[in-house]
Amino acid sequence: MTLGPSAHDCTGCALADGRRAFLRDAARSAVGALLALGVAPRLAAALPVEWISAQGASGTHKRYPIPTRDGVQVDKESEVIVARVGNAVYAFSLSCPHQRTALRWQEKEGRFQCPKHKSKYRPDGAYISGRATRSMDRFAVERDGQQLVVDIALLFREDEHRARWQGAVVML
Repeated sequence: MTLGPSAHDCTGCALADGRRAFLRDAARSAVGALLALGVAPRLAAALPVEWISAQGASGTHKRYPIPTRDGVQVDKESEVIVARVGNAVYAFSLSCPHQRTALRWQEKEGRFQCPKHKSKYRPDGAYISGRATRSMDRFAVERDGQQLVVDIALLFREDEHRARWQGAVVML
């Protein structure tokens, strides 16, 4: 028995427009993540965005050099954004938690938005509105010398593990 479309029914939605678009949007989302960390919009647009790969991996742990300056680094293979702003370093997921569509940064509105279902998020990843039912996800991070260790198997959902989600940061 079909009861009709629900708030999470994706029937008729446009498909994601490919891997390149996903990666382009991920880089834009990284700039938005910086805004969540307190960087003014005009500064966030000027922060460098670069493509990186993990320098090492052990199981689900990816190792990246701790950025020496403010900016965003995107590991497209692992779908991780590494962002440094001031003394804080974060690792974000590139995807909307609803159906894994690449989020886009809406510069004029100062927020993230899912192009598929129009879910909206504050710059810190907190849910505002839309079909999604929770905030954006953050990866577990820790410091090992001059490296940032990101556990890509440990993704914190703000609605289930709020304290861990808030603590997913390395302070330098």
